[in-house]
Amino acid sequence: MFGFIIAIISGIAMSVQGVFNTKLSDKIGTWETNTIVQGSALVLTLIILFFFGNGNFKELKSANKLYLLGGALGVVITFTVILSIKSLGTTVGIGTILIAQLLAAALIDAFGLFGSEKVPFSFHEILGIVIMIAGIVLFKWKF
Repeated sequence: MFGFIIAIISGIAMSVQGVFNTKLSDKIGTWETNTIVQGSALVLTLIILFFFGNGNFKELKSANKLYLLGGALGVVITFTVILSIKSLGTTVGIGTILIAQLLAAALIDAFGLFGSEKVPFSFHEILGIVIMIAGIVLFKWKF
């Protein structure tokens, strides 16, 4: 149950952040907003790290260096969420992002990419994604 609650909080936070970032970018620019978002995240994370950090940066040398791209992906994510919400609106933009996330996650699971455990991708998962795509089409369709 804990995982679902955290996932719900994450989804809500991502949607609200997407709208906030889009509105801010309307005022100051997309890359300027991205700078503020990433900069404030860095400052807050450093404060939290100072009080609650319990990992070990020395272990970084044994980590797969590909995983260091997570920070760069954060920049891509912020930028593309802003552009998608500006272009498609909040619901369709976030809906399309969610479908893309599910497809990417399914491929990661199906092929066991990046050291993930392989999880089969069956008809039920495909049907679920098709239904989500149909929902976006219906939402966007003007009768």
